[in-house]
Amino acid sequence: MEEVRSTRKERERQRQRQEIMEAALYLFSTKGYHNVSMQEVAQKAEFSVGTIYNFFESKYDLYREILRDYAYKFHDVISDALEKAQDEIGALKSYLRAKLKLFKDNVSLIRLYVRETQGVRLNPKAGMEEDIRMLYSSFIQRLASIFEMGIKKGIFRSILTPKQLAIVLEAVSNALLFEWFENPDSNSYPEDENEILRLLFEPLLTNGGYHVMSS
Repeated sequence: MEEVRSTRKERERQRQRQEIMEAALYLFSTKGYHNVSMQEVAQKAEFSVGTIYNFFESKYDLYREILRDYAYKFHDVISDALEKAQDEIGALKSYLRAKLKLFKDNVSLIRLYVRETQGVRLNPKAGMEEDIRMLYSSFIQRLASIFEMGIKKGIFRSILTPKQLAIVLEAVSNALLFEWFENPDSNSYPEDENEILRLLFEPLLTNGGYHVMSS
């Protein structure tokens, strides 16, 4: 019985924490991090200020935990998309498709990131804590391994290192997505992920790669 009580208490604590983070995300993304007080967060979340500080030591700690929480969620979604693909080009398509969906489904978070990182927003590691930078680096390595396998199978030509190819794909897709975010009517991010892959990698594809791309 004690264990059940403890589990319920922990679930309730997690629910409260999530509600606080959602309220803070909304306020930070609409008003700007520096223009929001912990009192406003408490009012929006419908908790006392003391309760907020029971979960987060400071406003920066709250901001940091929001970014960390979403970074791990994003990483899990992208990793899952890569793992479920049948082949290397399929993995790249799944990655681009999942990334677009993440942007569309998390507008408040992206708005917060754009506002707070300003001119350095095209650097995905801007403003990240060390553990999140390491998480991002592991993702780049995973993406690079897809290119490496594609080169070994004769799908891609070895015109850059696998890691360089991963960085190029990540950077260009980020640029297109941020342009789409700031100008939703610009159609800067194609709905068909094949268009991005053709734009970036036509010189990279072997004849076998063209066959896989078109299938």
